[in-house]
Amino acid sequence: MSSFKNFASLVKFSHTIFALPFALLGFAIGVYHQVLLYGWASIETRFFLGQTTGKISLPVKLLAVLVCMVTARNAAMAFNRYIDRKFDAKNPRTSVREIPAGIIQPRTALTFVIINCVLFMAASYVNNTLCFYLSPIALLVILGYSYTKRFTALCHLILGLGLALAPVGAYVAVIGHFNWVPILLGAAVLFWVSGFDMMYAMQDTEFDASQKLYSIPVLLGNAHTLVLSEFFHLATALLLVAVGMLGDFSYLYWVGMLGFGAMLIYQHKIVSATNLSKINIAFMTANGIASVVFGVLAMVDIFWLKMQY
Repeated sequence: MSSFKNFASLVKFSHTIFALPFALLGFAIGVYHQVLLYGWASIETRFFLGQTTGKISLPVKLLAVLVCMVTARNAAMAFNRYIDRKFDAKNPRTSVREIPAGIIQPRTALTFVIINCVLFMAASYVNNTLCFYLSPIALLVILGYSYTKRFTALCHLILGLGLALAPVGAYVAVIGHFNWVPILLGAAVLFWVSGFDMMYAMQDTEFDASQKLYSIPVLLGNAHTLVLSEFFHLATALLLVAVGMLGDFSYLYWVGMLGFGAMLIYQHKIVSATNLSKINIAFMTANGIASVVFGVLAMVDIFWLKMQY
């Protein structure tokens, strides 16, 4: 049990709450489109396994998507902790993390990364062949992020891109091809995550600069970082409007979107360039509530309202 808790802490498992509702929403949109294309029979019996002739039941498909989501995130977070272990040891804020504190050995963390990568690719294969062929690219993005602070301040966007793959990948897992609705949803996630990640990075502006690490706060300073983050979150809201219109959602989606927007405004109200005391509330609480409320209402909109017609 202790080891499980240590690894859950290593990968900040509770932070899965950010992307998971969007992944499930991408899955729900795929189910809805499957019904439109093939009728209820395709839902009540079996799903097509991508471009192959095999078939897979809906519960197994959902389980495979969840496995992909969890293992991809586990691999990304553990690899980030492994790659940054020397920097984490020097930073007072992060020196208590599992690897620099000696709770988990670096080799053990790397083994954990490899196991999760293998499980991710296996679950991708279960979903469909397109997901399996794209899985190495997804791993390249989410693992490659860990190196980006060494050479570009755009590292926040790479992190955002990694989480943006969740709704798009879940949709492709269901239906075996791409669609503009989940792509725009993924773009909204990209700007949302990038925006709050650059806010969170303001805690380490001085440390990152001293170690010659790149970030938006190091490049622009905290005050300008907050302004850029606001623009990113405005882009998030506009993209969610586009998703709602293109996806022909009903009123529950729009209620959820208003709640999401309110949480974005709230986090910018409680954080300033000179006062970061509430950054964890803005980062975890506000974004967690925003993601769950929006995701739940949007999925209820699909299955309770849209599916009735």
